[in-house]
Amino acid sequence: MASTDKYFLIGIGGTGMRCLEAVTHMCAMGMFDSKEINILTLDTDFTNGNKQRTETLIDTYNNIKSTEDSPNGKANNNSFFSAKLNMFKFVTDYNSANKKRFTDITNIKSETAELSDNKLLADLFLGEDVQEFDLSHGYRAQTHMGSYLMYHAFLEVAKKLKKGDNVSESEREFETFLNLLYDAGANAKIFVLGSIFGGTGASSIPVIPQALNDALKIYGDGKMELDPGAKFGATLLTEYFKFKKPADSQKSTRDNAVIADSSFFTLNSQAALQFYQDDPTVQKTYKKMYHIGWPKDFDGMDFSKGKSESETITGGEAQKNDCHITELLCGCAAWDFFNSDSGLDVKEATYLYKSVSYKDGQLDFSFDDFIGEAENGKFFARKFGGFIALMHLVLTTNHGATGDDGVKGLLGRMSEATQAYTSLDTQFTEKLTKYFQSFGYVFDSESFKSGWLYQIKNTVNGKLVMDDGAFTRNLKELRKLEPGNLFSQPEYKWDTSNMMSSDTYSPFIKLLKEQDTEPKDEQNVSDINEKFIAHLYNAIQQSPKNKI
Repeated sequence: MASTDKYFLIGIGGTGMRCLEAVTHMCAMGMFDSKEINILTLDTDFTNGNKQRTETLIDTYNNIKSTEDSPNGKANNNSFFSAKLNMFKFVTDYNSANKKRFTDITNIKSETAELSDNKLLADLFLGEDVQEFDLSHGYRAQTHMGSYLMYHAFLEVAKKLKKGDNVSESEREFETFLNLLYDAGANAKIFVLGSIFGGTGASSIPVIPQALNDALKIYGDGKMELDPGAKFGATLLTEYFKFKKPADSQKSTRDNAVIADSSFFTLNSQAALQFYQDDPTVQKTYKKMYHIGWPKDFDGMDFSKGKSESETITGGEAQKNDCHITELLCGCAAWDFFNSDSGLDVKEATYLYKSVSYKDGQLDFSFDDFIGEAENGKFFARKFGGFIALMHLVLTTNHGATGDDGVKGLLGRMSEATQAYTSLDTQFTEKLTKYFQSFGYVFDSESFKSGWLYQIKNTVNGKLVMDDGAFTRNLKELRKLEPGNLFSQPEYKWDTSNMMSSDTYSPFIKLLKEQDTEPKDEQNVSDINEKFIAHLYNAIQQSPKNKI
């Protein structure tokens, strides 16, 4: 991995947003140490619930990292929240009257000839229903039309930016992202997150490299384009969830004449994989493509299960689906792409996949199943395990999930070991507690509410790295849970107060007194919030009896 690499992530559609959610939590774990990542959220649906949730999460992450010099903080090393994230939002505008439908965008209706060439060409590829449905909730599995519209959406914004007239905030953010890509030159590593069996992601992944390059050419009046050395990677995430089948009554209106039907997702996945294997543009513009799938024996997540909606949710604020383990694996694919230079000098795309233990209908995930074995597996163990231990220190031990400010409680206990962080204000501790609630869990009126970690555990019917007790939802069991006793392997367990005790919290607090756990220069931390997080990280990494 070259030290001059510049990192870019593009999350597309609802699945792409949930993949970005996973990447953000991986950054909080410290898995993207020392990196500054420019993130583009790309969707057709401004109000999409998964989009809003992910963007709110990234904002919370940046608020935690914020320093006097930068609202997004800076990149740190060997710590939690160690990556610097710059977020840019772009939404295609399909809400105005002249852009709501394919026929509006292409002006086919306004053509004078009864059967113009343009209308005949559109009819050859698109049915009347496809040309007329409301686009504001996405492309509804009509990828042939979606690719055309997404490509031209980039070009139309580039033309608008070049003129500089009536440019929206979203379009300005896209402009900044384009300029960062251009400035990165051959050092740009761009990774695209999305699924290939649905609408927005499936439509956009094939055209993104070409669309960005052509948008730059227009914006720069022919004097700007992507450097030939810029490298693209992407996920090929196939079918892993389903939802309520649309009723004929819902499809009876003009706006909803076309609705994605998850019963066709398997067929869509097969067709998409064949396309990615054969398409010359994809082969030429991408370097690595990571095929991530879900066992056919599993039904996958049912996004309509337990919900009372009478109609299929096509998008909007109501589309706020739970997260899945496959989305974390997509984040791990991004990690691999950013952290490896091998296989990037190929002329045609390389396709990668990895399998995990699957026997008798049960999936088990170990440390080695995410970013690789040996040292990579140990690296994942330190980051993933350490962050979950800190989560339990905040939410479980200090009651951050049941109404208290858990970080403030932890900070109070830390005062036994050090007075260095007493000036941290309540605003910071509350934000950090809120982040851990979104990562882990919270009790709402005695009812357990799953955050990201528990949602992905819910999709794994076997083991997820740690003992099942680490993921208990029972309040009584949580009250007894020890943050240093989450692993079945004895060498990963933390020291206890004495041989007769299970208390791992007190020894952890004592460890904070040791000079070896204090923030180091090489961690690149200077502000008090950075030092606080780095100090906790160091103590957690030194807590196992046999260092991982």
